[in-house]
Amino acid sequence: MEQIIENAKIEMEAGLERFRSELGKLRTGRAHSSLVENISVECYGAMTPLKQLATISIPEPRTIAISPWDKNCIKAIETAIVKSGLGFNPNNDGQTVRLNIPALTEETRKEMVKMLNQKAEEARIGVRNSRENAWKEIQQKEEKGELSEDDKFRAKERLQKVVDEYNGKIEEMRTKKEEEIMTI
Repeated sequence: MEQIIENAKIEMEAGLERFRSELGKLRTGRAHSSLVENISVECYGAMTPLKQLATISIPEPRTIAISPWDKNCIKAIETAIVKSGLGFNPNNDGQTVRLNIPALTEETRKEMVKMLNQKAEEARIGVRNSRENAWKEIQQKEEKGELSEDDKFRAKERLQKVVDEYNGKIEEMRTKKEEEIMTI
């Protein structure tokens, strides 16, 4: 019984990490390296994440500076940023690619919050799926006689506490990110 709940916790933790990763990709009006670090750049004949080709720094609150280790990759980096669909217009001085993050309009902020809520719901669905899988395993054990009915209901209560804990973490992260997005 404990092993089933621990496995469900592991699945839920993985879902929480995916949600945390998705939150990092949402623009808030402030420069953040996670906005661009995983953009795939075609360089050296292969698709490579930007963070493996350059140093990414934040010299000002609304500016991202990308300094490639090999200056021959600058054009490829610019192209990848334009194709990424993030809406950034890269500036190149021959050494560094600079991205100016435009201020978010009220409408854009509301769209970002909608996307945030969708991502949070996807994370909650992942938690529910983990709960359902664990509950099925617990019921199967009870049917086989490996678990008493009382133990089954104790496991259900314990599983629900774990689900509530993870849903609380998701909501806390969502609220914090929404606050960031809506702050001007």
